[in-house]
Amino acid sequence: MSSKNETLISSLPYPVVVGTELENELAILVQQRDARRVVMLCDRRVQQHACRFAVALPNKTVVLSFALGEKRKHLRTVETVLDALAEQGADRDTLLIGVGGGVAGDLFGFAAATYMRGVPFINIATSVVAMVDAAIGGKTGVDLTAGKNLAGAFRDPVAVFAAIDTLETLPLAQLREGLGEVVKHAVIEGDEAFARLEELASLPLRAWPWQEIVAESMRIKAMIVNDDRLEAGQRELLNLGHTFAHGLEYASDYRLSHGAAVAIGLRAAGLLALRCGRFSEEEHLRLLALLALLQLPLFDEQVHVERVLEGMAADKKARAGTLRFVLPRAIGDVEYGVTASARLVRGVIEQVTRPPSSRELR
Repeated sequence: MSSKNETLISSLPYPVVVGTELENELAILVQQRDARRVVMLCDRRVQQHACRFAVALPNKTVVLSFALGEKRKHLRTVETVLDALAEQGADRDTLLIGVGGGVAGDLFGFAAATYMRGVPFINIATSVVAMVDAAIGGKTGVDLTAGKNLAGAFRDPVAVFAAIDTLETLPLAQLREGLGEVVKHAVIEGDEAFARLEELASLPLRAWPWQEIVAESMRIKAMIVNDDRLEAGQRELLNLGHTFAHGLEYASDYRLSHGAAVAIGLRAAGLLALRCGRFSEEEHLRLLALLALLQLPLFDEQVHVERVLEGMAADKKARAGTLRFVLPRAIGDVEYGVTASARLVRGVIEQVTRPPSSRELR
């Protein structure tokens, strides 16, 4: 892991700090806010990190931990969090700090947006998925039975801290999982970012310059978000691979992690673009090769096609009942709002329930 230093991403209207040993930076920000009370919410799995940050704060901070995970990312868990805040006597002068991965950021951010119609919230991201994706952009929300992230709100945090040193305690599988979103951003950004990942792919994950990789990926997302805060247009680019991914997660009953689903979704988006004549065989193979080198999954043979289609039907990007996809035309050239026939979409889903073969491009 990299030595202590910080990177400040300034393209958003709130500070995004990437670095290690960020307790002092958090304490200074909390002191500047002059909050009457501070309540820290955390995923139970990272409670030790939350306590480390809480001890450094100038105020006496209450730490509340919750059992999270994708299967608990629903309104019942939000209600549990809101009830806990009420029991603590939290009010509009209370500053909430959320600590955890992508589920924690989405769920605690949504709780902050709805408690007493909105209280200030700081997001401390402790996973790669949270840092490069969920923590940036002010999207909060939870899943409904009908589909992923169907209940939520746009609400900017006070600040985001990407605590790089917390990645040292992540299992390798979770560290790798976050690379799906990193690859997505590299496909959007272009050849230099993509080539950098190709160079790193042969190195052990623990040897990666994570602060550099996370900061660059966050910068790409922040640049797009800043131009389209409420997802009225080009922010949809960030959903590359996600229409398929959300359907795959739903069909697996969330057995499939978000990062794994995104990796398979990227393959699916490439296949659909290829079948629509928007993507070259060479570029598709390059994307597949990188995903494979990073040891990210490319298929899930356990999901049923009909269930994937059912989950995709609830996608938020659909218009008048018609699915709209984000597809690559080349590395660094991605378009949104693309429609495709049901036959093509079904064919792609059938293909990603099987490993790639020599017939992938036929």
